[in-house]
Amino acid sequence: MKKQNRIKKNEEFQQVFKKGTSFANRQLVLYYLKKENQGHFRIGLSVSKRIGNAVTRNQIKRYLRQAFHEMEDRILSEYDLVIIARKPTSQMNYHEMKKSLNHVLSKNNLLVKSKKA
Repeated sequence: MKKQNRIKKNEEFQQVFKKGTSFANRQLVLYYLKKENQGHFRIGLSVSKRIGNAVTRNQIKRYLRQAFHEMEDRILSEYDLVIIARKPTSQMNYHEMKKSLNHVLSKNNLLVKSKKA
């Protein structure tokens, strides 16, 4: 994931939390905020210490970044997205994580509609 596609600053996280919309499933919480005139989507990841040790938390973040990387051409570009991992993510493999991420994004119409011929 390119650095320009990441949300790093606390103020940017807080803006998405306060002004954005949220949606959750059992594994992930998604906050999203539409940003006009933004050429690409940006993501911020949050994994609490309650979920596990540093190895587990970093693995969850790697899985989420890779899932975003594989889906980046399908995600609408004018959004800031913040993903918060919940406790069940510590037991999930990559494919389950990607499926859960796809679920929260598609439920909120943040994925480009595929054109069927």
